[in-house]
Amino acid sequence: MTISPARPHAVRRRPSSSVAAPVAGSLRSSLWRVAEILATPLVPSDYLDLFNPLREGADLRGRILAVTPETPDAATITIQPGRGWRGHIPGQYIRVGVDIDGVRHWRAYSVTSPPHTPDGTIEITVKAIPDGKVSNHLVRRTEPGTLVMLDQATGDFTIPAAPPARTLFITAGSGITPVIGMLRSRTDLPDVAHVHCAPTAADVICAEELRGFGDQGRTAYLQRHDDEHGMLDLADLDTLVPDWRDRQTWVCGPTGLLDAAEAFWAAHGIADRLTVERFRPTVIEPGEGGRITFLSTDRSVSSDGGTPILDAGEDAGVLMPSGCRMGICMGCVVTMRQGAVRDLRTGEVTTAEPGDDLPIQTCINAVAGECDLEL
Repeated sequence: MTISPARPHAVRRRPSSSVAAPVAGSLRSSLWRVAEILATPLVPSDYLDLFNPLREGADLRGRILAVTPETPDAATITIQPGRGWRGHIPGQYIRVGVDIDGVRHWRAYSVTSPPHTPDGTIEITVKAIPDGKVSNHLVRRTEPGTLVMLDQATGDFTIPAAPPARTLFITAGSGITPVIGMLRSRTDLPDVAHVHCAPTAADVICAEELRGFGDQGRTAYLQRHDDEHGMLDLADLDTLVPDWRDRQTWVCGPTGLLDAAEAFWAAHGIADRLTVERFRPTVIEPGEGGRITFLSTDRSVSSDGGTPILDAGEDAGVLMPSGCRMGICMGCVVTMRQGAVRDLRTGEVTTAEPGDDLPIQTCINAVAGECDLEL
């Protein structure tokens, strides 16, 4: 009997990690592409946002946790920002996108909380102004749990890391908001004079806290009320703060105060010691359809409210960036310098004030009134 030699025992080996990782990555990519096709016109990330809108990688949002009245017309809004929040420097502002009756409105508000809070929240303090759609909505009608859109903090109305030897703050009305953020955070300021103006004593935002800073010796605090002292005349600084010329000064308040301060400091030859904070008024009124201006070209076209901007531009002979044409690949993104557009999938209207420079997708947005686009 012949006995065949035994065959070598076959051993199965697991693929090495260098092989498994690309396979797994390819599988995930394939599954994600399938999910994109099934989810069109939405994308999978849209559904993830429904369950965890503050997640890492999502568009930056915030959840309103509390609305705390400050005066009859002002309130502090406490917001839990999403994980993409990069923080702020005291004195900076953020743009907040608020949805009201299907229209998204963006407004700028100073961050009034310190940069590092134990729970990671931030605060803005909003004064409701007459006929102010967003400010009145936030102060009087917003409920805890509401989601808002956020931009990262920006702005140069800040104090340098090495503080000046002597500081002067001049604030009026809601112009106190960036300065209260500074005072809450910058305990290292050695010599601070602060003049704050309001129509009446009842209109002073954070009144008790401001008086407390004065009582503690952190500031030389002067509070003036228009109904009692009249409007502030900057020439009175010679009496109120005799050494004002020698101080680095930050001014925030109504446009009239800012214009007067710039002229006053320039007239004394010390304009380099003055910093002012200005916020732009809203001028964009959304509508249905309208004119699209393609900046850096000679083309401006009218379009209805149901035609994607991408199609309107191509029909007018404009060379438009594009890709999937379904709102997925982001190949059609351009910059809206100002104007309003409507998302054809959801009906949401997004507005941009001059200088906002918002990225928009032209394949899923139509003009809503007018818009200026940079290709």
